[in-house]
Amino acid sequence: MPIAGKTADKLQVIITNLHWRYSGVTATNRMVAPKLAAMIDAAWLGSDIPDGIARLSFGGLLRLWMRRTPVIWHARRNNEMIAGVVLRALGWPLKLLFTSAAQRHHSWITRWLIRRMDAIIATSDASASYLKREATVVTHGVDTERYAPPADRAAAFAESKLPGRYAIGCFGRVRAQKGTDLFVDAMCALLPHHPEFSAVIVGAITPDQIGFANELRRTIATAGLQDRIIITGELEIAEVERWYRRLTIYAFTSRNEGFGLTLIEAMSVGAALVATRAGAAEIAVEEGVTGTLVPTGDAQALADAIAPLMRDPDVAHAMGESGRARVLDKFSLDAEARNIAAVYRRLV
Repeated sequence: MPIAGKTADKLQVIITNLHWRYSGVTATNRMVAPKLAAMIDAAWLGSDIPDGIARLSFGGLLRLWMRRTPVIWHARRNNEMIAGVVLRALGWPLKLLFTSAAQRHHSWITRWLIRRMDAIIATSDASASYLKREATVVTHGVDTERYAPPADRAAAFAESKLPGRYAIGCFGRVRAQKGTDLFVDAMCALLPHHPEFSAVIVGAITPDQIGFANELRRTIATAGLQDRIIITGELEIAEVERWYRRLTIYAFTSRNEGFGLTLIEAMSVGAALVATRAGAAEIAVEEGVTGTLVPTGDAQALADAIAPLMRDPDVAHAMGESGRARVLDKFSLDAEARNIAAVYRRLV
């Protein structure tokens, strides 16, 4: 529902999503926004609006010009920070907030924009260390009701029609940055020795990555594993959730990552983790309890860490149960929303 009239006069937060492509940033924004809207007067500006939050049209944004009381402009990308800086210069009463997930040195334009924000949220201590200014650390959370373990994991797996009894998955856009090739190489080495397992890669293949994906398919075909390593392509969120619930093991293979939401989504459904030391892996994974950490870019290390879990799925199930408990304690969506709302309240 659009926000207008007297409701707009009470608006406290504009949650921006000014991006043409659905991405991990969009996904994290969509999950927490309805929770925030239940705590504070907030509206969504941009594409991919989730249920549970009002939409702010660009006409509605124009009507906020020269309003006396400030409105928080919550940005997660450079273009959203730029828009906020420009609008404030033109008279919009904005308090500028930026959430940073990046674990790398920022470009000069990003540094310039960050200096103009009224407050910064970082999604991890590592992200905060690159900001060169004070930030509030708020880790991402996951909806533990939507991402819940299945009542019967064997029955959930059977729905997939894959060979065997167990599934191992790697989710996210199909590209080298996400380490999809590392996962394929590890599976080509392991699956011939573990006939009860099949592997699934769930994620979009963008036009610039078609060649990369085709090379993966050739590798899989050469290994004779076309029936046991499947690439689904982009799926609706509900279908992605179903695939999560079919997993016994989850492989997080990114070479570099801001946070890596799939980590905690997989933990929330009770999958054991083998994760590269990228994004939030080192704060999410308890070594030997919820999973195993491996170096980035090392397919052999990945395979070596996965192999014991494939040999003993009961160990993987126990790790998955511990992972679920850790998410409930540390990485719930409710906790993320409360911590973000606390930053909002300090600003207004």
